[in-house]
Amino acid sequence: MDEEKEEQVQVQQNYSASILNKKKRVMVAIDENETSFHALQWTLDYLFPSSATTATAAPQPEHHKEETEELGSVILLHVFRSFQNLIIPIVTAGPTAAACYEPSFALVESAKKAQEQNSAMLLSKASKLCKNRPVKVETMTKEGEPKEIICEVVEHTHPDLLILGSRGLGKLKRVVLGSVSDYCAHHAKCPVLIVKT
Repeated sequence: MDEEKEEQVQVQQNYSASILNKKKRVMVAIDENETSFHALQWTLDYLFPSSATTATAAPQPEHHKEETEELGSVILLHVFRSFQNLIIPIVTAGPTAAACYEPSFALVESAKKAQEQNSAMLLSKASKLCKNRPVKVETMTKEGEPKEIICEVVEHTHPDLLILGSRGLGKLKRVVLGSVSDYCAHHAKCPVLIVKT
């Protein structure tokens, strides 16, 4: 019996060692909330540490970067909600008179362009955090319901781990607003790590 238990422990240790030595492919969901950047920083500090990277370290020369072996890759994903489904209620003259306004094509395109620029800015900020780390950085922007799109992208890209920040919503807000991290924890087809601040 003891031999069998020792063998199980050895198998678990070998598996753990192979996971730790494997180049990791990690996805981090980025949004406007600082908690997502905290999750990215946690990812870099704990999964892709660099002894040469400190808060005051100078950027490394290009020839030195080539010598550094990559420990894996980080996929930075930003999902923005679709704008075109929006219908704006307008109150007209009289206490009971009301109308609805559907935005014009030009307004929808303008809003979509602003969302894409915001995505580019967020992903650029996130990519800068990854600078001087031994990782390959991929960025992705998608449109739709964030919790559903994140799970779809996980299915297509097959990361080893999905990392999300938690906004720390209370029980009532989580029920009313829905929690992206909670949804992904239950529906993503890979392990999920939720980083709390």
